[in-house]
Amino acid sequence: MPDLQNWLETNLLKLNLAEEMDYEQGFSRLSYTKEEKQSHHVFQSIAQDLGLEVKADQAGNQWATWHVDDQAPTVAVGSHVDTVKNGGGYDGVAGVLTGLAAIKALKDQNIKPVKNISIICFASEESARFGVSTIGSKAISGLLDKEDIASVKDTDGITIKEAIEDFGLSWETIDQAEVPESKLESFLELHIEQGTQIETNDADIGIVRGVACPIRLQVTATGMANHTGTTPMTRRSDAFTAIAPLITFVEEQANLLNSEQDIPLVATVSTVSLEPNVMNVIPGEVTLGIDIRSVADSLKKELADRIQAYCHKIEEKRSVDIHIHTLVDNPSVFLDPKVVEKLTKVTEKINYKPFHMDSGAGHDVMNMANKWSTGLLFIPCEQGISHHPKEFASINDLAKGTQVIAEYLKEETGEDL
Repeated sequence: MPDLQNWLETNLLKLNLAEEMDYEQGFSRLSYTKEEKQSHHVFQSIAQDLGLEVKADQAGNQWATWHVDDQAPTVAVGSHVDTVKNGGGYDGVAGVLTGLAAIKALKDQNIKPVKNISIICFASEESARFGVSTIGSKAISGLLDKEDIASVKDTDGITIKEAIEDFGLSWETIDQAEVPESKLESFLELHIEQGTQIETNDADIGIVRGVACPIRLQVTATGMANHTGTTPMTRRSDAFTAIAPLITFVEEQANLLNSEQDIPLVATVSTVSLEPNVMNVIPGEVTLGIDIRSVADSLKKELADRIQAYCHKIEEKRSVDIHIHTLVDNPSVFLDPKVVEKLTKVTEKINYKPFHMDSGAGHDVMNMANKWSTGLLFIPCEQGISHHPKEFASINDLAKGTQVIAEYLKEETGEDL
């Protein structure tokens, strides 16, 4: 165990391109940048040191494979190394690191697998740069609509197409990264929890049943901009005042729905755009962004319907027009119950306590589940902090996650089948 922990600590720093983890500004390895590429190069180096065959696909995903038989199926494990701006060094990296560490553990035990094992380092999981997430895993699983995202720009005006070509890839062939269903048998991802349920329930490992994909609404209230000093209070069409009660309505209704049933729902008014946003002008147009999540799709729809009905009431009372545009309405993803059962058994076998839970955040695994049998493990992260420089997962918890993956791979691919 000390040897494993030392290996994890050393390579955690390497993958983060760092000499220490405690950086005040955190880590910034945005999608398809030189920083992400540098971390990919480190992944390649670590994998080669473990004796794995390494290749990159047309979308920039890195594949490190313990290849034993051309005719044998492949079991895959993986995550990503890109980050949000000024983010933590564990989100994504934990899954890549523990996947590689599990291979090391199996080789140290002289395990001889009869199936191939691939560790995948996905490209561009985070949406921080372009507002588009999980590009690499979408490409692998055949869910990437490249024409739909080609012209999407970052804050510097660089399009996704340009960034990918600057990364050394060909835009014309990116969709050729898709992997046939027959090439993989299953996929497993490990991630930090980004919450506190594991610790709250005094458990060691979270085993995820479903991923709560969002409904995202863009609600725009249009009134009339006018002079703040000369327009009487009784003759205003203030879009901001009219739409403001919707913010508390969303919170209140989410709490009400949670009090009525056991499956949790969360809802957040997370963006506000106000025009013309000038001190002496009454707001003429306000747009709110609303993010609704639950593994129960019917609950998400129920809240979205209540929001629409409430907006109609606002229109009736106030001299504003309200338009609701649904940006995203993705059904929740449920992971393979058989994999959940296997992960539960191996976790208990090595004397760790599992906790069954759902994920409120999206991960690469939700795309891989489109084609393959999938599983998702969580390890604790301190105080649930993530996407922040203070994000932290202990080496001990990383080691526990590694041991679960290694035991799972041993049973899925080893000689004792």
